[in-house]
Amino acid sequence: MKQTLLSATMLAALACGGLAATSPAFAQPVPTLDGKKPLIVGHRGASGHRPEHTLESYKLAIEQGADFIEPDLVATKDGVLVARHEPMLSGTTDVSGRPEFATRKTVRKVDGVDTNDWFAGDFTLAEIKTLRAKQAMPDRDQSHNGKFPIPTLQEIIDLAKAESSRTGRTIGIYPETKHPIFHAAIGLPLEDRLLDQLKASGWTEKSSPVIIQSFETANLKYLRGKTQLRLVQLVDADDVDKDGGIVLAAPFDKPYDFVVTGDKRTFKDLVTADGLKEIKTYADGVGPWKPYILAGKQTIGEDGKPKDLNGDGKIDEQDRVLIAPTNVVKDAHAAGLFVHTWTFRSEPKRLTSNFKGDPAAEYKAFFDLGIDGLFSDFPDAAVKARDAK
Repeated sequence: MKQTLLSATMLAALACGGLAATSPAFAQPVPTLDGKKPLIVGHRGASGHRPEHTLESYKLAIEQGADFIEPDLVATKDGVLVARHEPMLSGTTDVSGRPEFATRKTVRKVDGVDTNDWFAGDFTLAEIKTLRAKQAMPDRDQSHNGKFPIPTLQEIIDLAKAESSRTGRTIGIYPETKHPIFHAAIGLPLEDRLLDQLKASGWTEKSSPVIIQSFETANLKYLRGKTQLRLVQLVDADDVDKDGGIVLAAPFDKPYDFVVTGDKRTFKDLVTADGLKEIKTYADGVGPWKPYILAGKQTIGEDGKPKDLNGDGKIDEQDRVLIAPTNVVKDAHAAGLFVHTWTFRSEPKRLTSNFKGDPAAEYKAFFDLGIDGLFSDFPDAAVKARDAK
């Protein structure tokens, strides 16, 4: 990926060992595409504080000031859209401890990968409603596990409308169609179910408080032919290498519809200037993983191993230093696309060393690059950082 030149401010900061958390990362902050404040999206709700994709998580995100809440959508056996990060249930619910569902565990191919799990499409809505959510990340608060049921899309729509009325500000929803090809293959396609529900809720226009996102391209093109609602092309990757470069590996190397059709392009191709222009033909925005915009590299010692910069005996994000930002935001804006990047998290181990454990410093660096919105597990921190600008 092409890199922009570092500003004098950033060069000086890096020469001194990294950007200070209190210093501006860029000398001239870049405006958003429409000149408005960046949107804050509660990533799966306020998933840093509550089990993800629960009404309680969404409510908390709204209380913390999120502009949008994000439901990832999968379908039940009887065709109801519910919010789960994946069609697989074991990572975010207590299904593995439910003896009545022990025989439902099975192997299905998801994006070409054999996956042994419990799948939402093998459960009716009534059965799904007996499950309880759990915190997906083991290093986060587990005290709310087992308390909250799995919400339907309709319940989330109703919540957003009720909270909009209560707070006097518009709360949007930002649904993701999860693994569209997988759902079509099991006879539970997502797209028309989603559009029908949104239409019944009165949300059909570009100005409606709805943005639909997907990692696949074919279903977005299908949706573009049927709706004026805003659409976003998500851009994934597998990892970041020692130099801060994007690493691609299946199944995170390309949209799965590219695999099915034999398209040789990858996610990296989608965020080139030409790739972004093509996205504009069927979508309104692009949602790249944040290292596509600004990444960190490891410092390698004489022994060829990465240096433990903070001396905690572990190698993680805190042991990386920022490299130059890319042209992705600039090129996306030139193509007329807004940029919503993900996922921002407050734990120090998930923050590059330049930010000195302060999530506000990371938010500021990305805001200064002109992003139009972001997804955060901690909407309270994101809103505070944005409104401090």
